[in-house]
Amino acid sequence: MKTRIISGLIMAPLLVVLYFRGIPLALATFIVGAIGIYELFEGFKKLDIKPNIFIAEGMLILLYFIHFLVPGRLDYIMAWIVLSIVASGVSIFTVEKHKIEDALATLIGIVYVGFLSYHMAMIDETSYGILVWMVAIVAFGTDIAAYFTGYFLGKHKLCPNLSPKKTIEGAIGGVLGALILGIIFGLIFKIKIFPHIILMSIIGSVLSQLGDLTASAFKRKMGIKDYGNLIPGHGGILDRFDSVLFAAPAIYYYIQLAIAK
Repeated sequence: MKTRIISGLIMAPLLVVLYFRGIPLALATFIVGAIGIYELFEGFKKLDIKPNIFIAEGMLILLYFIHFLVPGRLDYIMAWIVLSIVASGVSIFTVEKHKIEDALATLIGIVYVGFLSYHMAMIDETSYGILVWMVAIVAFGTDIAAYFTGYFLGKHKLCPNLSPKKTIEGAIGGVLGALILGIIFGLIFKIKIFPHIILMSIIGSVLSQLGDLTASAFKRKMGIKDYGNLIPGHGGILDRFDSVLFAAPAIYYYIQLAIAK
């Protein structure tokens, strides 16, 4: 626990980018996506699957090029998604060297890691950009609250086949922790859409935990404990930000569907 707490404190200054947002946030999100894709692909290699790292990272660079060149243009993003599918298919044209799984893994890396993490920058582009803080609250707040609740009160296993240490009590504590932090955030910043903060906290917390379990499922199939060892006590970048991959889209689409009318 000591190593985990120290590592968490070391990562805390990274939240500074949420204060400045804009270019610093986009660059930080890009770095997380780029490293995350690499870590995921290294895991796929354990299954004798060889995704194309050059195509995946190239598509990620193109995504952020679009972000800075034509911000807010969702039609360009949709075109990018189509191009990502095409590029992943092209990656196995040398059929004597590659399998279908190689193309699918390439696409998973682009969309699952690159595109889902990019939703942080998409939130920042909306008129409710301050709600990018909600992603950190529901992802990291849930993780911390779930960890300590499970550590002290956990008795009933949540998904033992995926993550043996996670408990039902921890999952509930994670949601409550995110809810409390969300309420504090709403009060401090005097958010006018306060009822939405409560709903976002709950929905985002649940989705962040699903994101964590999804990453655990990948690791189980790959036969690895962590995606890397970049962060002591946490593993790799993807181990730390796996919950963000589901939480960020949850907050973004909640804003688009329930608030930005």
